Amino acid sequence: MKRALIVVDVQNDFCEGGSVGVRGGAEVAFRIGELLHHWTLKDPKAPPYDLVVATRDHHVDPRDHFSDRPDFEHTWPAHCVVGTDGEAFHPNLDPQPFDAVFLKGEHAAAYSGFEGRCSDGSGLADWLRSHEVTQVDVCGLPTDHCVRATALDAVREGFETRVLKSLCAGVAAQTTNAALTEMTSAGVHLV
Repeated sequence: MKRALIVVDVQNDFCEGGSVGVRGGAEVAFRIGELLHHWTLKDPKAPPYDLVVATRDHHVDPRDHFSDRPDFEHTWPAHCVVGTDGEAFHPNLDPQPFDAVFLKGEHAAAYSGFEGRCSDGSGLADWLRSHEVTQVDVCGLPTDHCVRATALDAVREGFETRVLKSLCAGVAAQTTNAALTEMTSAGVHLV
């Protein structure tokens, strides 16, 4: 039994100043960066992760996912466009000791990290299984969209799943609370 940490979409465009910046995003990036720093140093205070992976929005032309008049639920301003600074991991996330990075959303909306692929073409579920992972912790941005979708898919894929609430930030209080309720109902543990 191995445990992996999944760091979801901690990118410049999802932090303050980004095109769809989430309040508290830079602070979440900093706290995750601190956790990763302790993990890479094998600090006894760090959580015992066997592997750490990340997801990134990676939009080329996601069709109607972008809108000039977004509803901030299904349509959004342009964000995480390939080749822009907005697509990069937030600098507070340093160090970035990821065993794999899963890119998602090239030509369609993609909220869950399980929709992404890493450099060898593997999907997240198959990659985790091939590394004997049975338990995952999920953190990142935003709680009410990409963290929610990733955690729900993790449970559907049979992984024991926890969301680290203090290492997440959401777009809005109402949608974040609804997402937390939905995740709990689906069997995700909130810690």
